[in-house]
Amino acid sequence: MKHSIKHLHQAEFIALMAMLAATIAFSIDAMLPALPEIGAELSPMDLNRAQLILTSFVLGMGLGTFLTGPLSDAFGRKPVMVSGAVIYIIAAAAAWAAPSLEMMLITRVIMGLGAAGPRVVAMAMVRDLYGGRDMARIMSFVMMVFSLVPALAPTMGHYIIAAFGWRSIFVAFIVFSIISTAWLWFRQPETLAPADRRPINFKALGAATVEVFSIRTTRLSIMIQTLAFGALFTSLSSTQQLFDVTYGQGDVFHLWFGGIAIIASTASMLNARFVGRLGMRAIIKATFIAQIVLSSALIAVTLISGPYWVTFGMFVVWTIGVFMQAGLTIGNLNALAMEPVGHIAGLAASIIAALSTVGAVIIAAPIGLAFNGTPLPMAFGTLTCVVLGLWLTTKIKRPGED
Repeated sequence: MKHSIKHLHQAEFIALMAMLAATIAFSIDAMLPALPEIGAELSPMDLNRAQLILTSFVLGMGLGTFLTGPLSDAFGRKPVMVSGAVIYIIAAAAAWAAPSLEMMLITRVIMGLGAAGPRVVAMAMVRDLYGGRDMARIMSFVMMVFSLVPALAPTMGHYIIAAFGWRSIFVAFIVFSIISTAWLWFRQPETLAPADRRPINFKALGAATVEVFSIRTTRLSIMIQTLAFGALFTSLSSTQQLFDVTYGQGDVFHLWFGGIAIIASTASMLNARFVGRLGMRAIIKATFIAQIVLSSALIAVTLISGPYWVTFGMFVVWTIGVFMQAGLTIGNLNALAMEPVGHIAGLAASIIAALSTVGAVIIAAPIGLAFNGTPLPMAFGTLTCVVLGLWLTTKIKRPGED
């Protein structure tokens, strides 16, 4: 235990942190079943634009990540978390009433800004209370619970939308955030003691940004993480349309997505088992090579117009591969990026997360908008990302290497 601040029973603390962190996945994945109806109502002349509802949220989250860490260091964890939740709830209410896609996208960016609080600060609260193996164990439990959300969120979204219409999904977001924030407010004491708080120092933030980019390993790791996230967000942007329009599985999309998420959630466990034996870079390289093979295979079977069961089966396997890629690369790339900057860990973590997230949106949004009824734009975009990622990974040198 790091200090004597009062804390919840460990099981309740894990459940609370997991629920706060799950705000992100719920806000993205529960929207997927709503995209056809939103596109038909708010953008009937260009249905592809409905995909931007996903990437706009991620963009806001990435921008918010720049400041939520430093703000929580200055004012405490709970005030920043609750303030972010208030922003998120207000924006969700505005999205519920949005009369146009443009207004919807603005509100989704603001929702992402608010959700950056739970994304960053929940992890900071774990670091405040636990250290070493205890912290690693708590984080593993949090991520285990968190990994179930992508499996459940589309199904929850499907039935909410079927019962009450697509706008009701924003009411669900509001209720979810109110419950998690009230739980935090009434049950979890502040974890950052006043004596440990540090005032916001924009000069230090600027200096940390310059230092992060001056270190080759950190700079390369951010670039590779951006490409890995870009492949993931590209898949997320188009997956609902592909299941529905291309493969005729729209009615059961939520079940397919849930199954894929459950299978892909094993990636983190595989990484934990093998990273000590094989090393981080070896796993990253092997994952990118596997994704190159899968993307090339999906392109090939699509171009030759193979039988339905071959093309659809290849698409499902490819999607599992993209989701597993995130579990096998993002954590390792974060560790590689953070290794040389431990002396500015808090600021560096915010910078790395923000830059890779915003950069990934810049990659994913135009690829998603290029959807043409086939998986080719997505597969070619992902193939480009992983080829570049593999090449850049070969350039990373650990301390002591030439």
